[in-house]
Amino acid sequence: MTCQLLALCIEANDPLRLARFWGGVLGWEMADDSRDGVALVPSDDAGLRIRFLPAQETKPGLNLGHLHLTSTSLEDQQQTVARSLGLGARHVDIGQRPEEGHIVLADPEGNNFCVIEPGNNWLADCGFLAELTCDGSREVGYFWSKALGWPLVWDQGLQTAIRSPHGGPKISWDSWDGEGMMPKSGKNRLHFDLAPPAHGDQQEEVDRLVSLGATRIGIGQGEVSWVVMADPDGRRFCVLPPAIARPGCLQCEP
Repeated sequence: MTCQLLALCIEANDPLRLARFWGGVLGWEMADDSRDGVALVPSDDAGLRIRFLPAQETKPGLNLGHLHLTSTSLEDQQQTVARSLGLGARHVDIGQRPEEGHIVLADPEGNNFCVIEPGNNWLADCGFLAELTCDGSREVGYFWSKALGWPLVWDQGLQTAIRSPHGGPKISWDSWDGEGMMPKSGKNRLHFDLAPPAHGDQQEEVDRLVSLGATRIGIGQGEVSWVVMADPDGRRFCVLPPAIARPGCLQCEP
């Protein structure tokens, strides 16, 4: 049995402000959350729940992943950009060429995201929040495929991608320079929250993930105890105790 991806967690200096920003961009509702954070619940069952947690460091590190939003037309793309800017986003120059159709923005805390041009076949059926794309090795894509029980939907060159059998956004990895991953700079503010199946065992799941190549780092204490781990690329994630899947969780089993 495989674990559930409960949420993508984003650490923020002001979690409520950032949740309001992304709620406005995505059209999602805020929900009560544990661990002193704020959650956004997707408008459909195939979405990716997002949790905003208080940052442990005031100076943001380099996020080795960012979100892709899709567009149905050029007008729709411009509307998404205008809505984002009105909520507090800004344009970002990361070296994109004029002929590239996507538009790069940053949210109020500097997290980059892209509004993709219409007609993008790769993200054609993935919904509005269509992809989390990460800097990472090919091997880490294999790890997450096995960890979540999600099939590989892309495995060529230095790139891998997975997607839940139930649909929703893709998660992809690419070794950015053809030689190795982008160097770390400070603490990565993005991580996954996982949980065993509803009737599973937290320790058994931790042991299974270790057997797949993860490393156990420590234990977090709060309303619930969670195990902090790192994937084969050293990116941390958390394994929570067993829980009944909440709205917005990407299921790993029927």
